[in-house]
Amino acid sequence: MGNARGRWVAAVVLALTCTAATAQSLEKGVVRHGAIEVPVELARPGGAGPFPAVLYIHAKRGYEDVDRAHIQALARDGFLVLAPDWLASNMIERWPDRHYPETEDDVEAALVALLARTDTCRGPVGIVAKSRGPYFAIRLAARRPGDVATIVSYYGHFQNPNAPEPQQLFSIAPEVTAITAPVLMLIGDADYELRRFVNGRAFYALWERGVPVELQMYPMARRAFDFRADQSPEEKVATRHAAERERAWLRRYLKVDAHGRCG
Repeated sequence: MGNARGRWVAAVVLALTCTAATAQSLEKGVVRHGAIEVPVELARPGGAGPFPAVLYIHAKRGYEDVDRAHIQALARDGFLVLAPDWLASNMIERWPDRHYPETEDDVEAALVALLARTDTCRGPVGIVAKSRGPYFAIRLAARRPGDVATIVSYYGHFQNPNAPEPQQLFSIAPEVTAITAPVLMLIGDADYELRRFVNGRAFYALWERGVPVELQMYPMARRAFDFRADQSPEEKVATRHAAERERAWLRRYLKVDAHGRCG
């Protein structure tokens, strides 16, 4: 690592100063890189650790209570989870109409801070990401293959959101052809057609290269099946099933033992 990069990492690590929001499991704080302050939330299991580490990347709708509930559920399962708010850090309105590349630095800063913690397992971390979040995840996995152990994608982007329409329709992001991190894809069969197609193409591209990958398609489940206010009975079952798949996948590829500890 060069001196400039080393200074950037040090600045990120020193800036992760959190204050307790709840006594046991949830903390709020900021990660700084350069002049940017990235709001983060940290969900931590009880006890001394070390814990398997997960980076959580929210969707373009913004970081909301459903995301907070998700990271707390992961913490109850034994994972230490750090979630950066990549919209708030750049004062971008919810539901942006395009991808802002500068937000990738904010997510990477959170990854660096997570890797530097002393209460986590040594080695690469897992990523859980939703909708726009998996695009950040594959970009990170391509740039930092030694730091990303695995990815869990909920109805994720596997193409650059800013790519021209023909690429959206008929191809996948180049990062999909480069990453080696195992990927679990979770998506409903009633999601938007384009998203299902891109997930399918990414599945085949990863499998053909020998990257561990599974595509879980949920019957009668729509976009955001796991937290919709109008969840159908089938989507409620899909939500529980997805949580089990997520937990098992993370434990497998973060090499967690039967007691939920670092392997």
